[in-house]
Amino acid sequence: MTDDVEAAALELMAKVEDMGGAVAAIERGFQKGEIERSAYRIAQETDSGERVVVGVNRYTIDVEEPYEPLRVDPVIEEEQAARLAKLRAERDQTAVDVALVELRKAAEGTDNVLYPMKEALKARATVGEVCNALREVWGTYVPTDAF
Repeated sequence: MTDDVEAAALELMAKVEDMGGAVAAIERGFQKGEIERSAYRIAQETDSGERVVVGVNRYTIDVEEPYEPLRVDPVIEEEQAARLAKLRAERDQTAVDVALVELRKAAEGTDNVLYPMKEALKARATVGEVCNALREVWGTYVPTDAF
């Protein structure tokens, strides 16, 4: 079984390499398509009973239990907001701003963004601020429909 998994993985890696690498394959929708095909195959196998999924197509309960969505306690939300406000009040905002500018510069060019990202986080920039800095340069990825 391990040999089969290895062979399948090597085959996929070869396909990606033949497309020009991971980025080119992503741009062509290869990985997304593979995931969608796999999900469809698994859904078909589950629906037909060929694949057993406990609680879905075998060993189900007769009475559906009511779904109770997770609700975040407002007190926890307030505490988190207070911690964030305290962080922003106590940090050196100039150092954060400089670090985020350096991160944007790296993202605009060909430099490794890991080092300036690490410096921004060390300066106590939030993960959201780091992500926003990168979004400003790169935008938000929207996968192509590859049908």
